[in-house]
Amino acid sequence: MATINDNYLKLKAGYLFPEIARRVNTFAEANPDAQIIKLGIGDVTEPLPEACRTAMVKAVEDMGDRATFKGYGPEQGYLWLREKIAAHDYQARGCQVDASEIFISDGSKCDTGNILDIFGKNNTIAVTDPVYPVYVDTNVMAGHTGPANEAGEYAGLTYLPMTADNDFTTELPNQKVDLIYLCFPNNPTGATATKGELKKWVDYARENGSIILFDAAYEAFITDPTLPHSIYEIDGARDCAIEFRSFSKNAGFTGTRCALTVVPKTLTAKAADGSDVDLHKLWSRRQSTKFNGVSYIIQRGAEAVYSEAGQAQIKGLINFYLENAKIIRDKLTAAGIKVYGGVNAPYVWVKTPKGMSSWEFFDQLLQTVHVVGTPGSGFGAAGEGYFRISAFNSRENVEEAMKRITEKYKL
Repeated sequence: MATINDNYLKLKAGYLFPEIARRVNTFAEANPDAQIIKLGIGDVTEPLPEACRTAMVKAVEDMGDRATFKGYGPEQGYLWLREKIAAHDYQARGCQVDASEIFISDGSKCDTGNILDIFGKNNTIAVTDPVYPVYVDTNVMAGHTGPANEAGEYAGLTYLPMTADNDFTTELPNQKVDLIYLCFPNNPTGATATKGELKKWVDYARENGSIILFDAAYEAFITDPTLPHSIYEIDGARDCAIEFRSFSKNAGFTGTRCALTVVPKTLTAKAADGSDVDLHKLWSRRQSTKFNGVSYIIQRGAEAVYSEAGQAQIKGLINFYLENAKIIRDKLTAAGIKVYGGVNAPYVWVKTPKGMSSWEFFDQLLQTVHVVGTPGSGFGAAGEGYFRISAFNSRENVEEAMKRITEKYKL
């Protein structure tokens, strides 16, 4: 008889966002007249930039002519897109990243999970707490953890609390770890990391032979010129870090899917016999075997992000969502609710009022003012008592949601 991967049975309940959807759908079915505003999942609402749409339409037309038709593309991505990414996103900031070190994919969510394919089963793993659930759940699925305790913490993972007490910065672990997940600007707290803070992690990783898995999906929302956009702005990071980026939030590609992963050719890890192995070659082999690449049409749309018009249009999108975040921060703060994040990041991290738990606040908001956010406890034990509100929505919805919340919870 066929057997299953028993590691899936260790997963706590449903994945966070399907559980949110389940509760919202149950409420909506019972209350069909309720006007629900969803500020939970970080999905964008504004249209794709015109430059990207125009490029995609042209690419569709290319597919209708034998002379310009494209079949299977290179698994690593088309060189013309990778060269623009290398020049605009990295080399312009002084980062020594070559186009050959960039891999185009269909999402950084996928890549942060799939990257585990090239690492061994016995690595010790550190995650921040709260944490983007994909980092934890994919390690559970891969058999890298033991069962979860009552707080939802999995045996075998090293949790690094990010709380108001430490200004939502990360503390170095007390023991040696092999893989380190970092996300800045942070999802869910909206916290950012200075060059000095990232430098301590790079130094730690180099001293301990660790690999940093750096999720920079929200770097485009950084407006403070002193903050780093890439781990590779830190000296030595090429020897210890893999970086993930996405077109989802800066250019609205959540529904069209395009992202990238940078694996420097200088990056190595140990084989069982103690020899050094090139991680770039392993990831290339993994992608060539399990992935057929992002469509030509989508990659042309992503390329248009780097045009003059594209740059202006995505700047407009980013500013729009940052203004939403400011409205959320300002309105909740004026109502006496404690908030964090929402500056240089599209997420606002809210301290739940009146000592409510994260899910109590979720249910109360849904049932009384028909607004949906994300319970902080769904991101880890240190997220209990907090609540994430996303700035990804229309201005009308954001303003209406804040009006409803502040009228009910004004302290």
